[in-house]
Amino acid sequence: MFSRRPDPMLRSLIFDFVVPILLFLLLRSILRGFFSPSAPRRPSQSSGPPVSPGGELKKDPVCGTYVSTSVALRETVRGETVYFCSPECRDKYRAR
Repeated sequence: MFSRRPDPMLRSLIFDFVVPILLFLLLRSILRGFFSPSAPRRPSQSSGPPVSPGGELKKDPVCGTYVSTSVALRETVRGETVYFCSPECRDKYRAR
């Protein structure tokens, strides 16, 4: 069996061109992760009703959110109408 050493010209080509290109691509991909703007974030889906323009706003007694009377959940408590932004807030109010 013969032990063959790599051709010096091929070795020079690899170390002078291929290795720097691979290092550049690796470094570029790492830096892109840190400095590229992230994808625009979409607002999370809330369980509350959609907001409609206009109308009177009332404050939800549980979370403090102002909600339009035209889309709010209503509950009559001791003759007074109370407005809620979501079923979760209404249920928390009922549990008190």
